[in-house]
Amino acid sequence: MPARQLLIVAHAPSPNTRKLVDAVLRGARHEDIDNVETRWLPPLEAGPDDVRRADGIVLGTTENLGYMSGALKDFFDRSYYPVLEEKQGLPCAVYIRAGHDGTGTRRALESILTGLRWRLVQDILLCRGDWQDSFVEQCEELGLAMAAGLDAGIY
Repeated sequence: MPARQLLIVAHAPSPNTRKLVDAVLRGARHEDIDNVETRWLPPLEAGPDDVRRADGIVLGTTENLGYMSGALKDFFDRSYYPVLEEKQGLPCAVYIRAGHDGTGTRRALESILTGLRWRLVQDILLCRGDWQDSFVEQCEELGLAMAAGLDAGIY
């Protein structure tokens, strides 16, 4: 059976947000995961063809002015309609690095994911407020859970 493909599309403009991407990758590439290939693309480099190849997706963004990053919005602007019909039901997970409350970012992403008919397989992870080292552990768990679900054929 060919390996399942997990795509991570995450904006990482700072050392701390890069730690979050690395944590998701570390979790998704855990030694107990046998049949999942994981790759990360920054949103400005990801597009519809990458989504088409994916069996699951993790989206990561910063909160910018109460909204998702412009880079992730650009990814959706370029990818939404080209994948709308063929990727319905795509399992996805989301983390948001929110310096404030993250509410606007969460609402915007939930709206887009509902329109795409992608399936959130776990609650949106909101890393809110001042930086906490626990954000790294939470993102690692998110990556592991997503990859484990793909590996086990649950998603």
